[in-house]
Amino acid sequence: MSNMTMLEKSAGYVDGSMTIDRRGLMKATDNAPEELADGIALVESFSNVVAFDSDDGLTLFDVSHVMSAATVVTALRKWSSSPVHTAVYTHGHIDHVTGARTFQAEAESKGHAPIRFLGHEAIPARFDRYHLTNGYNGHINMRQFRLPEPFFAEDFIYPDEVFRTETTFTLGGRTFELHHARGETDDHSWAWVPEERALCVGDFFIWQFPNAGNPQKVQRYAWEWAVALRAMAAKGAELLLPAHGPAIGGRERIAMVLNDTAEALETLIEQTLHLMNEGARLDDVIHGVRLPEHLANKPYLSPTYDEPEFVVRNIWRLYGGWYDGNPANLKPAREAELAREMSALAGGADVLAARAEVLAADGDFRMACHLVEMAHLADPESVVIHGVRSAIYKARVKAETSLMATGIYRAAHLDSQDHLPR
Repeated sequence: MSNMTMLEKSAGYVDGSMTIDRRGLMKATDNAPEELADGIALVESFSNVVAFDSDDGLTLFDVSHVMSAATVVTALRKWSSSPVHTAVYTHGHIDHVTGARTFQAEAESKGHAPIRFLGHEAIPARFDRYHLTNGYNGHINMRQFRLPEPFFAEDFIYPDEVFRTETTFTLGGRTFELHHARGETDDHSWAWVPEERALCVGDFFIWQFPNAGNPQKVQRYAWEWAVALRAMAAKGAELLLPAHGPAIGGRERIAMVLNDTAEALETLIEQTLHLMNEGARLDDVIHGVRLPEHLANKPYLSPTYDEPEFVVRNIWRLYGGWYDGNPANLKPAREAELAREMSALAGGADVLAARAEVLAADGDFRMACHLVEMAHLADPESVVIHGVRSAIYKARVKAETSLMATGIYRAAHLDSQDHLPR
């Protein structure tokens, strides 16, 4: 496998003859970029950097994360010594933009002209919001990526030029058509390079189920995401350059992965809206909407990062607000007060915890977590309950597939583990 080209590997992923290396979808590397066509290369990293070389300089799509950018620059220089002319932010997530300072420092050290940073007009507002919510996002990162303490970037290079709907620039004999579309973010863009029949898709395709549901982040836009994917598929691209995972070659293969991803989002939207229009509660929608089997079995739609159930919740939030249809949840009691009341009815918090253990042993983690969390809230100092809670969430981590779910459940497991005798 080590001797395979990136396009050979991705072809195996798409047709199912090879298992996708999930750990390799977000990795830093000091290897040279792989040249996919004349003057086009991709550096695989925590967030990929796509590079187009020319006599006028490099055009980059994304600049990776601050923690991996130095490695990316070193790798890129194994392929090209051209100055970076333009760096396009596909969107403002920190793994795509915080390497900018490293690239700019390299340009200054070599006496190159300042890099032109280009992106959608909503990116500056995102950076402003990141400053306002730095601590909150730090705690999310700690849960999601198993960090020892909260961390979130604070240093951003704001784009020099922004656009609203679409824009085009030429560099080195290539035309770069940038198109805005809301999807994972409200500031996302994708690019079409007609001379190369190449698509730069950012996070619109990530080799996993689309990140349209993330339970700890702001609104995602599944419908517009699907529309954008259909527009990309209609281009007839021969090369797809994503921000995570390997590039894909071949018109039919590219059209298939884009259209399948669009269909997966479309069916969740259609099912959710149908139930909403019938007057269903959110609870009915969550447990009633399912991804069709022919899509659920696609290797590049595996729910290993985000998952369909979370996307359904985001669709509800977008079209229906935060009220879930349960009147008791409109102005609820404090969770701890409710937990104490329920434990008193059950005969004690330890009774709830014991029942949770039985349910978890039977594989009913959904109900088990409800009960053990009530037990914990009713008696938060109980070492016995912490032991049960820690064990249940540890088991649930092993039962889940998505990083979103396992990160939260692992944090709960570790929280209770910290309360146990050493």
